[in-house]
Amino acid sequence: VVDLGVMTPCDKILNTAIEEKADIVGLSGLITPSLEEMIHVAKEMERRKMNIPLLIGGATTSKTHTAVKIAPQYTKPCVHVLDASKSVVVVSALLDDSKMKEFFDEVVEEYEDICDDYYQSLKNHKSLPLEKARSKAKLLQFHWDTYKPVVPKKLGITVLNDYDLAKLIPYIDWKPFFDVWQLRGKYPNRGYPKIFNDTEVGPQARKEFDAAQEMLKMIVEKRLLKANGVVALFPACADGDDIRVLDVDDHSKVVDTLYGLRQQAERQVEQGGTTLCISDFVAPKSTGIVDYIGMFAVSAGFGSAELCNKYKEELDDYNVIMVKALADRLAEAFAEALHEIVRKDYWGYNDEESFATDDLLQIKYQGIRPAPGYPSQPDHTEKCTMWRLMNVEEHTGIKLTESLAMDPPASVSALYFSHPSSSYFAVGKIAKDQVVDYAKRKSESVANVEKWLASSLSYDPEAR
Repeated sequence: VVDLGVMTPCDKILNTAIEEKADIVGLSGLITPSLEEMIHVAKEMERRKMNIPLLIGGATTSKTHTAVKIAPQYTKPCVHVLDASKSVVVVSALLDDSKMKEFFDEVVEEYEDICDDYYQSLKNHKSLPLEKARSKAKLLQFHWDTYKPVVPKKLGITVLNDYDLAKLIPYIDWKPFFDVWQLRGKYPNRGYPKIFNDTEVGPQARKEFDAAQEMLKMIVEKRLLKANGVVALFPACADGDDIRVLDVDDHSKVVDTLYGLRQQAERQVEQGGTTLCISDFVAPKSTGIVDYIGMFAVSAGFGSAELCNKYKEELDDYNVIMVKALADRLAEAFAEALHEIVRKDYWGYNDEESFATDDLLQIKYQGIRPAPGYPSQPDHTEKCTMWRLMNVEEHTGIKLTESLAMDPPASVSALYFSHPSSSYFAVGKIAKDQVVDYAKRKSESVANVEKWLASSLSYDPEAR
């Protein structure tokens, strides 16, 4: 197996596959922009007349996206694999001449059915006109007439570099760690620490957990990983579906804009649902209220690549996986710990809260931290605004790649909302009228917006 790492350019992937005489090319995607890159790789494999199977996997992928968007670009086998444990069966079938044709024919037939169902679902999907969705949102009760925003104690930018890793360990959510090792307990032993009681995976889960504790101890004592972060709190006001970020000293001056997308599904409203947008959680400009918004970017991945390379040289794949898993857990723990600091100190809107780690992970506190590229605002390009406002790369070293993934990969960024009624939601599918409106507000082309929001569209942009 030749591991080319993360954020590898298409040409390098395919050139290496040819040089190494690879039997299979495998692509894994963690964030939605990866999906577009996978389509590009499939097109390039077809253009180069390559003849080897293409496997698709990763958190952001799906069988439907593979069938509808990727497989049609490549005439040779292109198969979605749910997780690593399933890849063995798929690879075995693809590399066995006596099984490959029958297996490929079955995949093609299944993917044709998936495509038919997908395009039928687009025809059946009904969206509210954008203006009607907005008018429905005005009925939401946020009681702006009596709302008094808490003025943050620490306005502006605060940098937290070389943060003490030992302070992050109590905030670690261990469930995703066990997911890395594909260890899932059965009810009632799901999740940490109940997974240790599971008769099937409990002993192995305990073994991995103990190994993680040893690795964590070494990482902290020898300072093998470094955690850097930045947080910023700004005055702000909502302006339609967007949030105007205001100057800290001059509230009449707009320094930047965070753009929002609104729920538009007709069926959702008919069932008593909402037409929410993230701007709904900030006081509208028309109220004259100066409200506030926060944002942050943190990473615990500095030093991870060097440590992984050391283990790779020793042919120690196990510890490569362990380092990456723990760096991810520490980054998420940093985000959780920092949010608590913001609520209780920097912003101070909930300075008397007292929650155990389990309560924090179950989001029992006031406020939310939705991230660009995720359900409440599926547009990854909004990270660029955050990076400008906080000078993230300059202050922390955390970079945005061309596909807007964060580097180091063990990084987290999001916005902060404090309103008591703020809640997580999924924008869902959006219609062409909203895409056109959004593109106009952002001064971007409709085609570019469609590219970044491909998985959120209720229509096929190629069906002109």
